[in-house]
Parts: sequence; structure tokens; C-alpha cells
Amino acid sequence: MVRQRLKLASVSPKLLDIYAADGMSLEILMAFTVSDDEERQVQVWEMVADAYHPSPSFIRQKLTENSVRAADKRVRFVGLDAYVEAGGSTVRDLFETDHGGWLTDPALLDRLVAAKLEEEGLRISEEGWKWLDVAEEHPWNPGRGLRTIAGDEVPMSDGEEKRAAELEAEGEELNAEWCDADVVPDEVHARLEAIDAEISRINDRPISFDPSDVAIAGAFVSIDNDGTLRVERGFVKPEDEASPEEPDAEGSDDGKGNAAAAGVGGAAALAPADGSPEGEDEDSGLKPLSERLVSDLTAWRTLALQDAFAQSPATAYLAVLHAFVLSCFYGYSRESCLQTSINSVGFSNAPAGLRDCAPGQAIAARIDRWRSRLPKSDKEVWDWLLELGDEDRASLLAHCASLGVNAQAEIVPKYDGRVSAHMIERRVAHSHVLARAVGLDVVEAGWRPTADGYLKGVPKPRILADVTEARGENFAGMIDHLKKGDMAREAERLLEDAGWLPDVMRTPALEGAAAPDAGSDGPANDDADGELPAFLAEEGGEDAGDPDAIAAE
Repeated sequence: MVRQRLKLASVSPKLLDIYAADGMSLEILMAFTVSDDEERQVQVWEMVADAYHPSPSFIRQKLTENSVRAADKRVRFVGLDAYVEAGGSTVRDLFETDHGGWLTDPALLDRLVAAKLEEEGLRISEEGWKWLDVAEEHPWNPGRGLRTIAGDEVPMSDGEEKRAAELEAEGEELNAEWCDADVVPDEVHARLEAIDAEISRINDRPISFDPSDVAIAGAFVSIDNDGTLRVERGFVKPEDEASPEEPDAEGSDDGKGNAAAAGVGGAAALAPADGSPEGEDEDSGLKPLSERLVSDLTAWRTLALQDAFAQSPATAYLAVLHAFVLSCFYGYSRESCLQTSINSVGFSNAPAGLRDCAPGQAIAARIDRWRSRLPKSDKEVWDWLLELGDEDRASLLAHCASLGVNAQAEIVPKYDGRVSAHMIERRVAHSHVLARAVGLDVVEAGWRPTADGYLKGVPKPRILADVTEARGENFAGMIDHLKKGDMAREAERLLEDAGWLPDVMRTPALEGAAAPDAGSDGPANDDADGELPAFLAEEGGEDAGDPDAIAAE
């Protein structure tokens, strides 16, 4: 309570005078406490002073836009303590959940990340790999076209087996003791979690590779989504092959390597697309989305479709059969979006962060599960498949086939015979067939119209049209006076829970079919005339009864 009062007292005297004259609510004043820069506080107030409902969340975002959240994976990678010890500073919000606050020196953070990545790279290079590719983040599927070598799982030592048995016995004893209790002490929960974590570390066995394979192979080193080090070992470049062999399929020389190279890494959110310049004529009406933005959005949709496709074995069987019939009986006909061989999909102009999106992470986890079950040698795969159950075979087929699904409306370059506009059009049309068959829901898969991933890539009239379609004209009218960047950020919050999608990410319904419910791959207009969202409405202000607000006053 004392810290809150002191923090409020540190806000610019100009703003305190406005608050004293009832020119702003206490909720608005609290938002300014996330920054100690009084000049910047006044600048931000001038931006929102004329708004009918100033947004506290907008104020906080403007005051922290040049900072890095403490929850960022780079911060977790180097450690907040290391950043502070290096002279970095942080800010906290005493009135809102801030997930650890913000780091105010991004340049220092970048130097710390680069130094630690270099250190980790040197450590991993001691394993003897021919090459290392070290980066904060690699694009989707960095091992595409490379052969994957298989290693052997290092067996547990006697000490590890004994320790695992002791932990399991302790966990069972605690569960038996507290299973019927109405209230379980926090320390018991903590101990059970610690036991599970240690057992997981013991069971997560390292992989050893043949030294002759290590001598010709390399590894990708990056930062995982949770801030841990991601090391993907065992990729051989074609020029490093000791004895080149004719591959069974493009980009792979065995059934295991094909799947492994097809989905290395996890998944996220889209990178900023190349949008229209701020100076574009905004009175000329809506214009089609840019080719680059369409490409980025449909790349995200492709991953969601792959993930949904992998969970529908019956559809996978039919799609594979359909593609095989086309290739066997109709020459160069390519109506199917299923790229068979299987050729793993490599996105053209892949947006950054694609590996960290929810479908990408699900695909990567599925790959890891199958990789752990597949035999080491490709010569053993056929007999292994014969022993596999029907359900597992169907799931494996669906998974492998899903890696060949390509629904990206990629940019067609000039003088490139690889793809044509007609091929892309037919590919996307067939992707809608698969999407309807598997019940694809891109919103449920986790896509949201963020400022960086979508809204900053379209002109202001498009943003207003999207908000109008999703929420109604009254909401669009609340942001139509803002500058492009601010409008994009406010629109992101308006659209976050609206279930809205750009046209290129929607799955068209069949002609004559019933219209889909709002929120299922389409806009949601149910609340267009409803109440304001919390971040645009003043929910009681000083009289809301919030304990923190009362304490602050």
C-alpha cells in the first residue's frame, strides 16, 4: 500500500493536478506509474486526453513500448538476475499483473543473449560436429533437405535407476497419504512437482552418435519458446555425404529422416508483413491485402491445417489416395494441395516466429514422439510397420501425410517455373476441401489478429473495416482518430476475443450449406452493440471498490 502511494506521488505533477481537478480517473493515473519518465507521461496523456474513454492498457503499452517483458524467452534464457547484475534496470506495475515487469535496456539484453549463445555454441562444438548454426531463432524447418542421422539413447546408470525408483516410491507414498485430504499443503504440492521434474530429467535420456557420423554432420542451436537452449543435432548436408546414395524421396534418404527433417523445432506468432506505407491514399476505398501479407497469413493457416489434418486419419487416407490417383492417371494434374513423396513443406518468405505458434509446437511434439519409436535403421522400418497396430499405422500415415500439406498462397515470382498463379489458386482451393473435412478452426488453433502479425501490414481503412465487421461501427469509431501504429494496437485488443479472421484464413462453406456460427473461421458480431470491452470502458473508476485503488487513495 505504501509503495503504491509513493508510486502515485512520483507521477508528473502536471498529471497529478489534472487528477486533482477530476480530469482523469484513478485507474488512468495508476497506468502512468509504469514509467518514471515524466516528460513521456505527459506526451502519452496528450495523446489520449481527448478520447471519450481513455484506455489504461493503451497508456501502459505506450509507456513500455521500448522495453522487453520479463516473460520474454530471451530474458528467461539469460536470467533476470544476470541482466540486473550487468547494470540493466527494470520497471514494475504495482497496480496490475505484469508477469515480472519490463526490462528497460534491450541493447544490453541483446548483448547478453549473444554472449551466452556463443558460449553455448562453443560448448556444443566440443562434441565434434562439423558445423553449428547458432541463432536466437531459426526459421520453420531449418533441416529441410538435410539427411538426419540417428543416435542411440544412453541407458540409465545404476545410480540413476536407483534414484528414479526412490523418487517414484516417495511420490506414491505422498499421493497415498494425501489423496483423500480436502486441503493439501503447498509444500506437499511443491514436493510432488519437484519429484515429477527430477524423474522427467532422469528419463529424458541423452542421445549418443557414432563419431564418424558426427564428423560429417552438424546441429542447430537456438532459444526454445520457454527460454531453454534448443539443440537439434544430427543433420548432414548433401555436400558432406561420405558416400552419396540415391534418396528414396526428395530431401530424405529414409523413412525416418524424411519425417524428422520435415518438422524440426517448435512453433507462433507471425512476423510483421510488408504493408502499405503510412502515406497511402486512405480515401480510395479498401484495397486487396498485399501479396506478402496473404503469404504470411496462409503460412500460419497451413500449420493449423497440418495439425488438424494429422488428427483425422480417415481424411488422410482419402487425401493420399486422391493425390496418388492424380499423379498416376492424370499426368501433371495437381489439383491436390497434398504434396506427396512425401515432400516436406518449406515456406517461401517464412514469417519469423512460425516455429513457436501453437500448431507448430504440436507438430514438433508429434514428430518427437514418432522419432522415439521408429527403429534406428531404415532397413528395419518395413518389419517394424508390419508389427505396428492398425490404429498406430493410421495415425503415423496421417502424421506423415500432414507434413506434405501446403495451403500457403505464396508469392509467385517472375520467370520462375516452379509455381504459377494457377497452381497456387488450385492448391488453395483444394486446401478448403481438406479444411472442411477435418473441421479446421484457425481461431481454436490459436491465431489472433495481432498488431505485428497482421494489423500493421494493412492500411487504416482496412483496420477500421475489420473492426466494424467483427465488433460493429461503434467500436471502429472509437479508434478512427488514432495514428496507424496506435490504431493497430487498439484494434488488436478489440479483435482478440472476437473470433474474427481475415478472408484468406477462412474456410468457405459449400454452396447451399448453412452459414457457420460466428467465431468458427469467421467474424463474430454478437457483441457489436453490446457493452464496451474492459480496456475501453471506465469500469467504475474511483468508485469501483478495487482494494488497490482504495488503498492508493
